[in-house]
Amino acid sequence: MREIHIPYCRETLPLHVEEKNLSAVLTARMHEYDPGQPEAAIVQEALEHPIGTPRLRELAKGKKKVVLVTSDHTRAVPSKLTLPLLLAEIRAGQPDADITILIATGLHRPTTEEEQRRMFGDQIVDQEHIAVNNAFCEADFVDLGTLPSGAGFYVNRLAAECDLLVTEGFIEPHFFAGFSGGRKSILPGICAEKTVNENHSFKAISSPWAKTGVLEHNPIHEDMIAAARRVNVQFILNVALGEKKNVVAAFAGDLEEAHAAGVAFIREQSQCPVVKGDIVVTSNGGYPLDQNLYQSPKAVATAEACCAESGVIIMCCSCIDGMGGTNFEKLITLGTPEEIEAYLSQIPPDKTIPEQWCPQIYARILKKHKVILVTTYLDHELVRKANMIPASTPDEALAIAYEMKGPDAKVVVIPDGVAVLAVS
Repeated sequence: MREIHIPYCRETLPLHVEEKNLSAVLTARMHEYDPGQPEAAIVQEALEHPIGTPRLRELAKGKKKVVLVTSDHTRAVPSKLTLPLLLAEIRAGQPDADITILIATGLHRPTTEEEQRRMFGDQIVDQEHIAVNNAFCEADFVDLGTLPSGAGFYVNRLAAECDLLVTEGFIEPHFFAGFSGGRKSILPGICAEKTVNENHSFKAISSPWAKTGVLEHNPIHEDMIAAARRVNVQFILNVALGEKKNVVAAFAGDLEEAHAAGVAFIREQSQCPVVKGDIVVTSNGGYPLDQNLYQSPKAVATAEACCAESGVIIMCCSCIDGMGGTNFEKLITLGTPEEIEAYLSQIPPDKTIPEQWCPQIYARILKKHKVILVTTYLDHELVRKANMIPASTPDEALAIAYEMKGPDAKVVVIPDGVAVLAVS
């Protein structure tokens, strides 16, 4: 009997699988990657040797209004470490710079002060100017024309009107943007609702190029890059994270060149060969990504790549913050997967409903696979309404899956489905 620990909220849950059933445990090599130096040193070295740009302190010289875009409460960016280093670098070049830290929420709820203190530390919250993007407040945005897809580009005016725009984030495989990081700080991070919605339309999500690990020809990525270039992002700092959300690598400099270097590293460390299983067990990597159901298709899409025809996916997601969005909940409980997909397919790009992309991806997967959701926070009747089967523990879920697929079913475990890039 093998015991495997599955990330769940801020801890792990045990899964017990008989060796005769276990086909593979897929983990990113990055979880064992040893950078050989402390986290702060990794970030500092990246800042001192940027890719494709001068040092940030050089770029900051003579700049008065500086905007530093950072991620919100749904992301594990180690801002308590990175923000002080970025702020010091900016002030080394321009001591009296007027700096605004802009929290990129996309369409998520606002980041609370309590969450900001946990993410950034008390000193930054007390001493720095922090603004939270509100995608639903039209007055906060300026119109910068159209993107390659034809979508209107409305971006936070703080970013559009500053003298120096800097972003920070982290890079991992992403289920329809190819990879996170870089340009995503701008779109969807600090764009208006209408721009985010159109970028995430049914048509865009349906593209064969809009999937994990793919950037070339990906229409979602192409709009994101165009948006970030349009507002002149002059410097980025992106990190790669290990199993304990620790920094194992950092990439700083040009929007595209530094991000490409980070993507190459992530691809090398995260890529795993596809191993097919009758049952695939995964998680959304624990908190913060597993705090609601809206975020969870990321890992389910990874599991989909390894799930045999008519196989069963077990998704461990605490959902401690609930479903994750009013529109998401309405759409995911609208009807059968076929009915949900049919409804969404009729919505034109410029009428995209906020959060519809996650029900769309779930509907695609649920048409082919049963999904068992392991959660101790979300009401199990609501799970059933969302076309999933509820369970309270991984072992309970596995027992349900064996009843469907038989006692000899082969099991593939992907403990952290967000971190793995499964390729044929």
